[in-house]
Amino acid sequence: MRSQEAPRTKTGDQHLGMDRLVIVSNRLPVAITKGARGQWQVEPAVGGLVSALAPLLRERSGLWIGWPGNAEEADLGEPLARASRSLGYELQLVPLSREETDRYYQGFSNEILWPLFHDLQTLCRFDPAYWNSYQSVNRKFARAIAERAGPRDYVWVHDYHLMLVARELRSMGLERKLGFFLHTPFPPADIYFKLPWRSQILAALLDYDLIGFQTLRDRNNFVHCVTGVLKGYHVDARRQVTTIKTSKREVQVGSFPIGIEYKEYRRQAASSEVTRAARLVRTALPNRKIVLGVDRLDYSKGIPEKLRAFGNALDRFDDLRGKVSLVQVVVPSREAVLQYRALRDEIEGLVGEINGKFTRLGWVPVHYMFRSLERTELLAYYRAADIALITSLKDGMNLVAKEYCAANIDRSGVLILSEFAGAADQLRRNSLLVNPYDSEGVANAIQRAYHMGVEERQRRMRRLQVSVQKRNVFWWVDFYLRTATGKGVDESLAP
Repeated sequence: MRSQEAPRTKTGDQHLGMDRLVIVSNRLPVAITKGARGQWQVEPAVGGLVSALAPLLRERSGLWIGWPGNAEEADLGEPLARASRSLGYELQLVPLSREETDRYYQGFSNEILWPLFHDLQTLCRFDPAYWNSYQSVNRKFARAIAERAGPRDYVWVHDYHLMLVARELRSMGLERKLGFFLHTPFPPADIYFKLPWRSQILAALLDYDLIGFQTLRDRNNFVHCVTGVLKGYHVDARRQVTTIKTSKREVQVGSFPIGIEYKEYRRQAASSEVTRAARLVRTALPNRKIVLGVDRLDYSKGIPEKLRAFGNALDRFDDLRGKVSLVQVVVPSREAVLQYRALRDEIEGLVGEINGKFTRLGWVPVHYMFRSLERTELLAYYRAADIALITSLKDGMNLVAKEYCAANIDRSGVLILSEFAGAADQLRRNSLLVNPYDSEGVANAIQRAYHMGVEERQRRMRRLQVSVQKRNVFWWVDFYLRTATGKGVDESLAP
């Protein structure tokens, strides 16, 4: 469902100085599946980024370039054309072979960049074949852009899969306004320097005109890496958006923390359907406070650390036993990867260990679900939860924290948030900030949240909601594009 909230860059607004917006990401904003009769079906994806960009793309006859998400040799031209007509903007696919999927996507992107950018370099597999494929696929995306983007279009490339695209376009002699946004963290220099292709990637990123990061820390990490690896670059950090001058161009580097569709989450959370579902959750877990964890299966999310901290809290605080339950939702991800299967085994072992030690008649301490939740069910858990527990070891932003705040209709929830989540920069003052590696510290926060009075809960949540509402996903798009097109930014837009 489309949000009723519109970005500031509304219909007829010509001040952005572009003919068309071209979005480039690893995946297209649609789900492509094969029906029972073997025909391809295309359904729009649901998410804040898609919802925020869709109005701009429709208004400017925009274009979204990406991979369809499968490696099958299939003619998707007609299904994507139908989807383009329905969406009101054009979809352009970049097909990938099975080998490219394995080496560029599973390999370089997710076995090198993902762990490295989350400070887990010991999990990296620095295979030169992955690097060759990564370059080749980025070149393939660049060719698709070159074929379709006009001279006055603004090309906005997203995330770590496509960091070389600007370099490839410049090497073709194509001069376009090119922006890049990294949704993950960017690591500090001592970790980034372990990447064998560190110089090539930094130099390629500096072929963009504007590079956006989630937090000031990520931006500063990037600038420190540039000054530590590359020569002949002048950095001007006196303004909010840093300028890096090269022999060819000036590159802007800024912090643009992404948000959510606040009003839409709020509206859906208040619906009668979600209210009934939340009541059922409370009825199933009576006379206790619910601690909620919602995480994708990934080693960066700190799920084992969360479980150990919860077990520590039950060990040390008698008053919590029988009075709190942890509902831990783990969304399946990359189950074919050995490390992820081992992580799932570890999580399920810890759940069994805690429940085996503490369960008593009428009370199970950990309720564990390994599945995706539909939006209504997820919002019901957000509504029912007294405490949200987020223990990421490293996160670009962590939108679960913001979704929980938006859905907290009665403003009685407490947010316990890892200091290593990007959202901590924005939400630290009114959440309980924790170090996920400190199991006793997290346990203490759980106990504090359990005993927190209603007035303090509501005061904190009210302030969290004001912040999340102000810096929503539409604010993020407007802030980035105004910076990208040199139109200036109101003080109210600055983080």
